[in-house]
Amino acid sequence: MSDIRIEPITRPFAVNLAPPGSKSLTNRALVLAALADGTSALSNVLFADDTLVMLECLARLGFAVDIDRAATFVQIAGRVGKIPVASAELFCGNSGTTIRFLTALCALGRGTFNLDGIPRMRQRPIGPLVDLLKNLGVRIDYVLNDGFPPIGIFADSLAGGLIRFGSSSSSQYLSAVLQVAPYAKHEVRVDLDSPQTSWPYVAMTMRLMDEFGVTPELIRDPLTGDPRQIIIPREKYRATAYAIEPDASNAAYFLAAAAIHPGASVTIEGLGKRSLQGDIGFADVLGRMGAEVKVNNESITVTGGESLEGIEIDLSSMPDQAQTLGVVALFASGDTIIRGLHTLRVKETDRIAALAAELRKLGADVDVQGDDLFITPPERIRPAAIDTYDDHRMAMSFAVAGTRSAGVTIKDAGCVNKTYPNYFDDLGKLPT
Repeated sequence: MSDIRIEPITRPFAVNLAPPGSKSLTNRALVLAALADGTSALSNVLFADDTLVMLECLARLGFAVDIDRAATFVQIAGRVGKIPVASAELFCGNSGTTIRFLTALCALGRGTFNLDGIPRMRQRPIGPLVDLLKNLGVRIDYVLNDGFPPIGIFADSLAGGLIRFGSSSSSQYLSAVLQVAPYAKHEVRVDLDSPQTSWPYVAMTMRLMDEFGVTPELIRDPLTGDPRQIIIPREKYRATAYAIEPDASNAAYFLAAAAIHPGASVTIEGLGKRSLQGDIGFADVLGRMGAEVKVNNESITVTGGESLEGIEIDLSSMPDQAQTLGVVALFASGDTIIRGLHTLRVKETDRIAALAAELRKLGADVDVQGDDLFITPPERIRPAAIDTYDDHRMAMSFAVAGTRSAGVTIKDAGCVNKTYPNYFDDLGKLPT
């Protein structure tokens, strides 16, 4: 797949969709299944670049993994907190969840494990996770540059103890530690500073741990309600049959497409009030801008209103939606201000810089002030070829603009394979 020109939609539409399984839940469930006592059966598994490297790495670590891609099904024989092999070379591509979760997982083993990825991965920080694990008794060395992959782990199980986690560039560091903590020699307690980055993803991790039979205890500040400490019991995960929800982050592109088309509607099946994913909150963001939103237990529907209004919002709890909101802002009246984007500079690309550059191509006036974006929509969208920076979310979000405005071409569209290989096929289900 190279460049794709998006054809505008010229009439209202009503479409029901179910995007593939969540990447975040898939990679968490794969790790927990590998740690469990017995064989877990995972359904609606996402098969995309980020999850395929996780599956390959688990196989390299000696776990028995049975895959049925046609049925989106994976069966994993858990080893009750043990790593089957004594050494492994793990290539994690550009998957942040894979390298971070597996760094913690390998700490439970006994032996030598090396983890690396593509050149961009070597620019993505891993130092906060390494510091957490060192404080739990793990020996880890940086192979090239301090704070960044590749890393070497000289594992002799996880000692445990008390650690502190501040406001970091990624909640994945904390999620990585939480998942392996039940198998530490001593109870793990994590003191938390405020504010916590992307807390809904940490909450997702703890809720999924509970699905697999280990329930962390969360202590909140009695005055503010902010999370203050997590206590992880020393227990075994149990083998589980678990159905993975559709990806809420990827569903947001279709909800956004409905919002920018007056009278159009999109219903996402399998996501609703019971979802574990914080990004379902993006529907409420669209509601604030003027779209009609209905959220049931198992579905979300967004219908485009007559007009949208710009908003000011802090997206620190769902930073993956910054690019989507930036594109929706092109079609709103008035300015949109997006705050809380400090995590975006160390993603697949510097998403703040990339988002600003591509919005300007389409005619928007964009001002970057620290980690905040100020977007003034243009009177008329200009045709443009959108650079994607090998970032799946750049491709998917800017494709939404092309459904409303002619002349939008997405360059190097194959980068969507990272989390949603069939994205453009599903986008084509919206009638033109």
